[in-house]
Amino acid sequence: MTTPTAEQIRHRRSAFRQLHASGCFVLPNPWDPGSARYLAHLGFKALATTSSGWAWSRGSFDGGMPLDAVLDHLRDMVAATALPVNADFEKGFADTPEEVARHVRLAIDTGVAGISIEDSSGDPDAPLFDIALGAERIRAAREAMDASGQDVMLIGRAENFFAGRPDIDDAIARLRAYSEAGADCLYAPALHTREQIAAVVAACAPKPVNVLIGGTSDFTMADMAELGVRRVSVGGGLARAAWGGFMRAAQELAGHGRFDGFAGAASGRELNQLFRS
Repeated sequence: MTTPTAEQIRHRRSAFRQLHASGCFVLPNPWDPGSARYLAHLGFKALATTSSGWAWSRGSFDGGMPLDAVLDHLRDMVAATALPVNADFEKGFADTPEEVARHVRLAIDTGVAGISIEDSSGDPDAPLFDIALGAERIRAAREAMDASGQDVMLIGRAENFFAGRPDIDDAIARLRAYSEAGADCLYAPALHTREQIAAVVAACAPKPVNVLIGGTSDFTMADMAELGVRRVSVGGGLARAAWGGFMRAAQELAGHGRFDGFAGAASGRELNQLFRS
């Protein structure tokens, strides 16, 4: 892997912003440099990290990786391909706006083209930050980005449906507050219905909206485009699919002494050819 130049980083960030100007694109989530390179090989235009997928690959849980390790991971993912990378930056690894701003400055230096900030608190009794504090955290991230002089996109996330608070009206209120605070793109993961998605898109217009589809779904990319969604990410979906194949094969071997789980395995020759290129 080669560290990209400042000019290459500028070009990626410009291309990433342009992707959000019109249409609807897939933003798949690799969990390591190898999966990133394969997705680039397939022709995707941009990538996003997945905090869960990478944590599992390190033998940890989603949210269990420390900031320094995450920053190193972002550098590796930026160096893995020539594509723009959106950072799953969890809650900014901080509660206060001041700490969020400091950590966002560190993330900018990794070369990422976008940074997503959640409003999940990590407190089981109050899993979401107050809307006012959530907006202050987004505003602090925006100010840090503007002060850096780098064209990095800021994605504001309302975690209602992940945090056990599935209130669409509250999620929309949060996204509107984050938009006013300077978020370039809005994201409420785990929306499930056409009506919810349409409501979020309408409430956030004209800013782009990200929708998560992390498992099997009746929705297609054509449906997302029709609803006005700008980008679709898959979160830990690809990582879980890989883990599913591995676990089935390992369980067959451990439990039955059989090798049936290797059916459908990728070709080692094909992978070697890919990574030689």
